[in-house]
Amino acid sequence: MSLARLGQSLVRRLHRPLHLPPPPPTDHHAAVFRSLAMSHANTCVRGFASLTYSGGSTIAGKFGGPSSVHAVQVLELVAHLNHARPMSSGAAAPTPAGPTSSGAPATRPTVSKGVPVGARKVGMKVVMMSPGFVYEPYSPREPISFWKRLFTRSGWSRTKEDVILEMKNAYAVQQLRKKTGYSKKQFYDEAFKIYKEVNMLFARGDISSLRKAVTDNMHSAMKNEIKRRQAKWKSVYWELVEPAVNIRTLRARMIGLDKKDLDKAFIQLTLEFVTKQKYEAYNSKGQVVSGDKSKEVLVKEIWVFERSLFHPDAYWRVCGQIKL
Repeated sequence: MSLARLGQSLVRRLHRPLHLPPPPPTDHHAAVFRSLAMSHANTCVRGFASLTYSGGSTIAGKFGGPSSVHAVQVLELVAHLNHARPMSSGAAAPTPAGPTSSGAPATRPTVSKGVPVGARKVGMKVVMMSPGFVYEPYSPREPISFWKRLFTRSGWSRTKEDVILEMKNAYAVQQLRKKTGYSKKQFYDEAFKIYKEVNMLFARGDISSLRKAVTDNMHSAMKNEIKRRQAKWKSVYWELVEPAVNIRTLRARMIGLDKKDLDKAFIQLTLEFVTKQKYEAYNSKGQVVSGDKSKEVLVKEIWVFERSLFHPDAYWRVCGQIKL
């Protein structure tokens, strides 16, 4: 009998279907392609690069010495993970099919194709709140004579560069006006209020309140500057003499996140402020160690304001200060 059972077992094994392992990839690139195809990731990568610029400010010079250079060449990665992927929901495993206590067969839970039992689809999306750098920071152009511009090869190249820069400015302002109803006067009024508020909070050392008016990178830079100043001075008095002497736009730039969707973009406007200010700095004993609040000082500063064109309820924030 035992020999008969052994023979039957061998026969059953020989009749089972043979499962061969999948053939190895012909080359390394094919293997990488198949591994990536299984993830179903929809990722868009965009690079941004900016020129090195001086990130200090006149405020830093007044309140704590010159600050270090902040922005250098940067590469930003934007990932849109809008695909659905299964994630464990923490639900208990379903009971196997079989007769219940009443004798009726148990029913299996209905599950959509491709999603395991006890799992749910979750959509994830990464949203960029700021590019994190100043795109093409402003720097003054060297004056060039009319004759050199008109009759030399270098003058022709310079004219071409100037035209391209002006076209970039015009395009950014056009898109801003189209999406937000931009008004130069209205923006100058808002920018001057932000300028006054940020200076006042900076003088007080109110780090938490600064967060709303500036971007994250700018907030981190100002926070470090406040710490360096407080190590030297106990407190600072600052006052802005209104109105501003002059405000003008130096540069306008548009930073796109998606070539196929121009609505997903940020606008950066570089403004020059010429104002009169008063300040004094005090030590731990309350003695004046720098400045004189009875005198007005003429100050020229260059600030970069940024706004998103696609976030709901977007507003202007300071994303950089340029020291020439």
